[in-house]
Amino acid sequence: MFILGIGLFAFGLLVSIAWHELGHLSFAKLFGIRVPQYMVGFGPTMFSRKKGETEYGIKAVPFGGYIRMIGMFPPGDDGRISARSTSPWRGMIEDARSAAFEELQPGDEKRLFYTRKPWKRVIVMFAGPFANLILAVALFLTVLMGFGISQQTNTVSSVSKCVISQSQDRQTCKASDPASPAAAAGLKAGDKILSFNGVRTDDWNKLSDLIRANPDKTVPIVVERDGKDVTLTAKIASNLVAKKDSSGQYVQGKYVTAGFLGFSAATGIVKQDFGDSVVWMGERVGDAVDSLAALPGKIPALWNAAFGDAPREPDSPMGVVGAARVGGEIFTLDIPPTQQLAMALMLVAGFNLSLFLFNMLPLLPLDGGHIAGALWESLRRNLAKVLKRPDPGPFDVAKLMPVAYVVAGIFICFTILVLIADVVNPVRIS
Repeated sequence: MFILGIGLFAFGLLVSIAWHELGHLSFAKLFGIRVPQYMVGFGPTMFSRKKGETEYGIKAVPFGGYIRMIGMFPPGDDGRISARSTSPWRGMIEDARSAAFEELQPGDEKRLFYTRKPWKRVIVMFAGPFANLILAVALFLTVLMGFGISQQTNTVSSVSKCVISQSQDRQTCKASDPASPAAAAGLKAGDKILSFNGVRTDDWNKLSDLIRANPDKTVPIVVERDGKDVTLTAKIASNLVAKKDSSGQYVQGKYVTAGFLGFSAATGIVKQDFGDSVVWMGERVGDAVDSLAALPGKIPALWNAAFGDAPREPDSPMGVVGAARVGGEIFTLDIPPTQQLAMALMLVAGFNLSLFLFNMLPLLPLDGGHIAGALWESLRRNLAKVLKRPDPGPFDVAKLMPVAYVVAGIFICFTILVLIADVVNPVRIS
């Protein structure tokens, strides 16, 4: 099952890469740019077939892909033009001026990437990451609306016997501790809370907020017990409870005084409607952006986990190898097969979301760097037109190649560090 999980993740990875490059390819062809190659993977070619003017193939190392477009850069002072890959892995080792000069054919002068209007170049380069975003959204919606996700429900799992401040590190009641409102009201494990103080409660977050907002108040609570509706009356206590952030998540180590009923909510698999799914995805995008911004600050802990005795943090950056291991572990968990599949789809969806955000960074050799170059050219040319100055011509993105090599070097070093950590001290979910 572990090997099956790794295999499914690898398949999802290949599909994601192929889908990304297909986004570039589709719009490049739509705008008349010649594309000699479309490749999934790197290294030796395992299989290829030429259809029309494009060679389609699969290479031995499935950790990336590229399409080769003619004329990615304007000609240099010597008038030469070279083709360049859209992939950061391939692109970082290509010379900006001469790598594929020999590939130019008669008629290519009108089919060069750099000769297209800036807005067309933006679309071509954005289409790849956007394809990953579309796939991520599709997979997220499939899981959220089709399979459901694990979350707290309005069903009572257990009832606290007394009121204990959540800031105290203890579970045992003392004689001085007052009885919990839930116990005093007769709430029992298995009860499903239908309404609180006359307000119908459809989900745990809403119920939790209502409880917190009514300290020291006596309220009616309607529960479903053995198929019947039962009305209970509870006086909500005022207690020190964990603080919530704007998204409803608990803030570790932070507490506020709020209403307290005194029971634990049961966890269940709950299907989401479209609106809830959109909100959930919006929160995940925000989390992903925050994680990307916090990435440099996590490098010391990652280094200590790879080369020292420090534990690997659960939110530590993972590479393809680490994600594949997680994919394998998912299929060894003691959960229903449907939830194993749902978790695997979530993993691939998260990978696609990360691929979208990472590629949108305005740095060469990433897609976002080419987008930034096209936007800057458009701004410069339009500004010259308004000021009635000579057209400055295409922006020579190749001049930024020194920056691209630095970025690529940093990326390689980070990738190696993550790879070592994934091998010697991997993130585990079991």
